[in-house]
Formats: sequence, C-alpha cells, structure tokens
Amino acid sequence: MILKKSPGGSLFPYPYKGGELFGLHLGSFGDNEDALISRIKAEQTFFIAQNRGLGIWIDFYQTRLTDRVIGEFIGFLQKTCHLVLKLGLVGCSLADQRRMNKRIKETGDLSTLPLRYFSDPEDAKTWLVSERG
Repeated sequence: MILKKSPGGSLFPYPYKGGELFGLHLGSFGDNEDALISRIKAEQTFFIAQNRGLGIWIDFYQTRLTDRVIGEFIGFLQKTCHLVLKLGLVGCSLADQRRMNKRIKETGDLSTLPLRYFSDPEDAKTWLVSERG
C-alpha cells in the first residue's frame, strides 16, 4: 500500500488499530478564515482524487467556526459525502455542535451521515475504525 500525504500533512490512509481512516487537521487556525477555507478546499480536492471511502476525523481545536467556515465545511461534506463512511469531529464547543447540526439538518442529504463529536481524538479514531455506526 502506498501512503500519501494530504495538503495538511496527514497520511492517507492513516493506519489505526487495524483499520484505516483519514485525518484532517483543521485546528490552530484561530480567526484566520481565509487560510482555513483554503485548507478545506485543498483537502477536498485531495480526498476526491483518492476516490476511497473512509471514516474521517477532523480536528477543530483552536479554530473559530464562523458561519462562513461552517458553510464551507458543509460544502466539503456535500461534495465528499459519497466517500465519508463516518465523521468524527474533535474540538467543537457545544454551541458549534448545535450550529453544525442545524446546518447539516438543513441540507437534508447529509442527515444520514454517521456523525459524532469528541473531545479526545483517540476516542474519535477508535470509533471510526470500529464496526459500530
């Protein structure tokens, strides 16, 4: 198997506990919306080009999730949902979780995506490679 690196520097696919997943590092962007959106778009292009379904964990620690950022992230999900088997989001505040869930519900086409929020990335990765949905 050939491992590649995503634009954010993540191994693809990332081997974990006998399974594989894709990790997107969207944390530590603070208020820099433009840099974060640029990273989201680059990761989207990369992930689509791999054409391989995987569970994804996304780190949002120390990143402000503005309405614009959430909108771009929802666009990412809409374009890649055929490849996203499960989605684990790490580092979202309760308010961000509510806003994210509302936007996901509004799209309709993403409402069946297995999604969970985590405070610990290891818990997210373990869930992603487990058989549980």
